[in-house]
Amino acid sequence: MCGRYATFGPVSLSREAREVLDQLELDIMSEIHLREDQFNIAPTQKALVVAHGRHGYEAKAFRWGLVPSWAKDLKLGAKTINARAETVATKPSFRNAFKKRRCLVPASGYFEWKGESPNKQPYFIHDPAGHLLMFAGLWEGWRASDAEDWSHTFTIITGEPGKVSGDIHDRQPVILPPDLWEVWMDGSPEDASATLAAAPEADLVYYPVPKAVGSPKNKGPELVRPVNL
Repeated sequence: MCGRYATFGPVSLSREAREVLDQLELDIMSEIHLREDQFNIAPTQKALVVAHGRHGYEAKAFRWGLVPSWAKDLKLGAKTINARAETVATKPSFRNAFKKRRCLVPASGYFEWKGESPNKQPYFIHDPAGHLLMFAGLWEGWRASDAEDWSHTFTIITGEPGKVSGDIHDRQPVILPPDLWEVWMDGSPEDASATLAAAPEADLVYYPVPKAVGSPKNKGPELVRPVNL
């Protein structure tokens, strides 16, 4: 499960990421720098995603927790912040979005907890060079009636953990390398399934952070700074 993550500047990109973003004509660095840093993104909050728009690939602020068009209200989103890679193509809540509305979720890193309550310790998991991560995601549009405005929501796809994150949790976001970004968003459902299966293990590191990150009310940069245990 991925229940908290962060996206903040300054943004660092690998050479490969810069090249692909140039091809996609998307300046994700500027998009992130123009927005307020988010050091503790929690379910139902709005966060940045990369999806198709009227002018090609666009960065948009969507609500975390995917709500399919057939849902009665937005409450379902609290239960759909993650979609399992193993079932995302067939589960009713996600299968339509998987066919047509795939996205990327930019992240500086994400949080997981280790240990037993009440002594669980949070850790911040990130790229060792500080490069921006791109999670595989899906998005949907929902509205209560034809007279209402659309609400746009998203989910983060999770899969088996790598060696590093597996020390802390039994799931992790599917982190896509730059060469898979375009096929993930533009390919057929079969291509998308193959992309999830082909995603290599991401190079990650982690360190302990303040327990204050457990409350979504806390939003400061200290939440991503290491602490001594």
